[in-house]
Parts: sequence; C-alpha cells; structure tokens
Amino acid sequence: MAKYKAGDTAYIVESNRFVREVKIVNFSAGFYLIRFADRGGGIKVRENRLYATKEEAEATIKIPEEPKPKRKTPYDYMM
Repeated sequence: MAKYKAGDTAYIVESNRFVREVKIVNFSAGFYLIRFADRGGGIKVRENRLYATKEEAEATIKIPEEPKPKRKTPYDYMM
C-alpha cells in the first residue's frame, strides 16, 4: 500500500546533508518515481527515503562529532 499518492509533496535527504522538496509522480513495485521541485529531473526511490515534512527530514541528518585529538607518540616530537 502506497503511503503517498501522485501529486503529493514529500522531502528527501541527499548525501546526509541536504533536504530537497520533491513531487510524487508514480508508485510502482515498492518504488516511488519522484521529480525534484527546484531543478526538474527525477529518480526512483524506496518509501523509507521519503519524509512528509521538512522538519522530519532534517531530524534524520547526523551531525558528525568532532574528531578526537590524535594521541602523540615519542616520534612526533623528533621533528
């Protein structure tokens, strides 16, 4: 059963950094055909990549933690 219908607006997270608005074009065999609202073009994605609101999509973006400082070895002091 499809969660979204043709013509609905949804949001997708790209590269774990950007949230983009998309329009649902079609649903077939577990995949949604979506069209990007800002640039045109489209792709097929599974339902788990789509979000109903922009806030819901932004909540899934993982902010990388600061890297821990590198442990110094005695060889680091020889330069």
